[in-house]
Amino acid sequence: MSTMKKFMAWVDERYPATQVWEEHLSKYYAPKNFNFWYYFGSLALLVLVMQILTGVWLAMSYKPDATLAFASVEYIMRDVDWGWLIRYMHSTGASAFFIVIYLHMFRGLIYGSYRKPRELLWIIGVIIYLAMMATAFFGYLLPWGQMSFWGAQVIVNLFAAVPFVGEELSVWVRGDYVISDVTLNRFFAFHFLLPFILAALVFVHIVALHKVGSNNPDGIEIKKNKDENGIPRDGIPFHPYYTVKDIVGVVGFLMIFSAILFFAPEMGGYFLEAPNFEPANPLKTPAHIAPVWYFTPFYAMLRAIPPMFGSQFPGVVVMFGAIAVLFVLPWLDRSPVKSIRYKGPLFKIAIAIFVVSFVVLGWLGVQSSTPTKTLLAQIFTALYFAFFFLMPWYSKIDKTKPVPERVTE
Repeated sequence: MSTMKKFMAWVDERYPATQVWEEHLSKYYAPKNFNFWYYFGSLALLVLVMQILTGVWLAMSYKPDATLAFASVEYIMRDVDWGWLIRYMHSTGASAFFIVIYLHMFRGLIYGSYRKPRELLWIIGVIIYLAMMATAFFGYLLPWGQMSFWGAQVIVNLFAAVPFVGEELSVWVRGDYVISDVTLNRFFAFHFLLPFILAALVFVHIVALHKVGSNNPDGIEIKKNKDENGIPRDGIPFHPYYTVKDIVGVVGFLMIFSAILFFAPEMGGYFLEAPNFEPANPLKTPAHIAPVWYFTPFYAMLRAIPPMFGSQFPGVVVMFGAIAVLFVLPWLDRSPVKSIRYKGPLFKIAIAIFVVSFVVLGWLGVQSSTPTKTLLAQIFTALYFAFFFLMPWYSKIDKTKPVPERVTE
């Protein structure tokens, strides 16, 4: 027996290293027909690791103090060795994280990855999405720029719209009657803590995935067709086949990511807004306050709903309802098939309208409010919710194609 095998035998007696490797990589059988859409799960994991590493590095030089925060970011950008690169990796990485997660969730929608037996897997994924949004929200205040300060002011003030307890709730979130040093400190603490909770949730998500098995573009359960050795006939080991395939996706992603990082880290003001290069000034309100782009679809929904009795609470309910409805999605789809490949025209039209609605709402969220844009936001908000609330009807009557017994190449 070689020295390495002896060493691994010694480790396996004390820790199931080989067992974990086999169960989750070398002997985890995934469908052999994965396509382009299956890159984004591994890319999300890559960006999460990058965000944690760059975030820890930034925390070494950042000062969570209202009088020093903006200057400390400038210090990182100008005086810390490679600080500008780490900061831009983190800011660009935040947008990249949401881009790959939105594409990952879209893949789940079109291929029915939320259907039985993956309901819990989908719910864990939505919880991860909420944790991401919370992490991004807490991190948005930290540069202590104009848009960070006033954007946080607007979002925190939404808690004041909650009936009866709103004012006390908003004070509790801020830790003060206004956005102040106390708010900055607690947001920094949460922003530092949540990524590690996020990593734990991702671990749970992967364990749940490997329990029920990966979905595929055909929506066929490969575990139902095994050979005499108990190996799925339509499956191949995740390692080395998909680890190598994912490396191709990583290389392509890093090429695009690096191009943005070195040539357009602000991305025309969508990734880093111009007002955020000015120190926060509580006495000067920006001409137009808007959250960063990955929150704007929900911000547009908030502004689309008119106040009731002087309260913005109905808009807050709609905004949070747009995310909450994702939790019940597995029970809304009544189609006899999972994948869009075998669903009929009604679902394809519905998913196309949903995507257009989400993108248009995202654009409206960064625009200043006008009567015409408010009307558009109301229309597309209604279309967004129609996709979910009408799904039990159109998914049931939609004409479907016969699903093959084996996965297609």
